[in-house]
Amino acid sequence: MITNGIRSFQELCSMTRNTIDLTAVVAGASGGIGQPLSLLCKASPLVDELSLYDVVNTPGVAADLSHISSVAKVEGYLPSDDGMKNAFTGADLVLIPAGIPRKPGMTRDDLFKINAGIVRDLVKGVAEYCPKAYVLVISNPVNSTVPIAAEVLKAAGVFNAKKLFGVTTLDVVRSETFVQSITGEKDPSKTKIPVIGGHSGETIVPLFSQAKPAVKIPEDKLDALVHRVQFGGDEVVKAKNGAGSATLSMAYAGYRC
Repeated sequence: MITNGIRSFQELCSMTRNTIDLTAVVAGASGGIGQPLSLLCKASPLVDELSLYDVVNTPGVAADLSHISSVAKVEGYLPSDDGMKNAFTGADLVLIPAGIPRKPGMTRDDLFKINAGIVRDLVKGVAEYCPKAYVLVISNPVNSTVPIAAEVLKAAGVFNAKKLFGVTTLDVVRSETFVQSITGEKDPSKTKIPVIGGHSGETIVPLFSQAKPAVKIPEDKLDALVHRVQFGGDEVVKAKNGAGSATLSMAYAGYRC
């Protein structure tokens, strides 16, 4: 989740807006999270320029999005022809959903072995081409990829703790959504539920006792509710028959964060 008192993507955009344009980069824009996240960014009136970067298909994704009648101008870049440099230079925000999704039986340690290198290389690009940008890491396992990003930025001498974030808002979104079956609230987002801890299984701690407005959860339902929040990702992987993980909900959570 975005911390340091920043409450939303929109607020972060407002903070970074300058007198000319606000430029956002989605690194991993062709993937299952990257495409819907790019769509949400294109729809935002706060984004003036949207740069899409990935190893495949970004020109096509950008062309598709460019037909949408919203403010942002969209360009897609591939690694060839200085694509990373062209995509990142001058960026105010860099969102990183790049990496492989979790598959059945795959632990977050398995994910780490692959996604850590992807995040490392992208953050090296941030350090070189847009060192003052806000960096939002979505790539799992976030508990590990954010520290890697921090070390890369430190090594380059451009680390700013107030500009590096791990996006775990999906745990908040799930908490709000799953408790709806108990509260009956028509709009789940109207119930604010803080979540603390990490972003992996039992490290996720939804604080239902701190919900606003307050919710009363029957004691016999609490353990199952907490478990569902903690392992909601497994629920999606199973429902997709191993063909993918949480992508649409993660894109929404990444945008809402």
